[in-house]
Amino acid sequence: MVINRVTADGYKNLEGIDIELDPKMNIICGENAQGKTNLVEAVWLCSGCRSFRGTRDKDFIGFVKDAAKVGMDFTDSVRKQRIEFEVRRGSVKDKIVTLNGVKLPLLSKLFGCFRCVVFTPEDLNLIKGSPDNRRSFADLSIAQIKPSYVSALNKYNMILAQRNAALKSVGRDGSGAEFLDVWNEQLIKAGTYISVLRYAFCITLNNYTKPLYSSITNGIEDMDIYYQSTVFEKFDGRLNNTEELEDEYAEKLKASAENDLRAGFTTVGVHRDDIGAYINGLSVREFGSQGQARSAALAMKLAHAKILKAEQGEYPVMLLDDVLSELDEKRRRFILNNIEDMQVIITCCDEKSVTDMASGKIFRMEKGRTDIFDN
Repeated sequence: MVINRVTADGYKNLEGIDIELDPKMNIICGENAQGKTNLVEAVWLCSGCRSFRGTRDKDFIGFVKDAAKVGMDFTDSVRKQRIEFEVRRGSVKDKIVTLNGVKLPLLSKLFGCFRCVVFTPEDLNLIKGSPDNRRSFADLSIAQIKPSYVSALNKYNMILAQRNAALKSVGRDGSGAEFLDVWNEQLIKAGTYISVLRYAFCITLNNYTKPLYSSITNGIEDMDIYYQSTVFEKFDGRLNNTEELEDEYAEKLKASAENDLRAGFTTVGVHRDDIGAYINGLSVREFGSQGQARSAALAMKLAHAKILKAEQGEYPVMLLDDVLSELDEKRRRFILNNIEDMQVIITCCDEKSVTDMASGKIFRMEKGRTDIFDN
């Protein structure tokens, strides 16, 4: 998958962006607060995903602009395609989104059409951060392979919210107890489905991260990844036995019923699961150094891209937003050596930190505008 051209105007501070990208390496350099990350964010939104910065729709539009417009031409393994979206002030919710000239109802409907992987400095805290970060990483990775997974997650979260509301109602005045069985039944089915897919993904993730991490450490350290479920003791040999797994989920909810009522929310389930990373048998989150945690995060993000290649038949576009400046030379070279087969967009303050390692195009960004330099 390769981006051929990106246009943007009015998206935050971006003005008159119209650049043709190199099929391999693209470096966006410039001082802080000039718009480098805004450009990466605009590209990321074309994947149909929410902003990795948590930007609200109304904040897409620059302060003195009436609309934010983004366009992208890209080529996948089948054909050339074009994505466009526009957000207008005064009607932010009514985005104008088109794929190959066909209007789509939502930006999220682009999901699965254009695939990319973004890596930011915040992702270096993937291991040491909260379980929510690791669940989100796994869920996005699975959804990019199996887009219908998004619907399963949304359904689970809706059911969970209804069950939690019922628990609060029962705890407050005893009303609504009759609804708990209904929500339990639906939560069990959705939760079991999500658990099975997460477990299977973690097995695949482990198969890719082990050699990647070993390469970073020159074979000195061994990394393993496990899916840590709050519901199931084990999955081996049971993935096709949905009925047995659902029965176990039901027993777990039954056992936690008193705790749930006391707390006023659901204390076990896929919304509280985690992905554990271990180096030489020890938890990286609890006992790993900062360097080990960063190396583990690198391996996981690169594994994500390689899994997409294995599942979809083509590499995603890799977006590295100011992440190289946070790494030592060894880890920078490791990343660059593992993205040779992908199209890459790298943002940095000083292009000298990467230009000696790669050929391609260099774009200098200043006050939301870009100029191209030869490399």
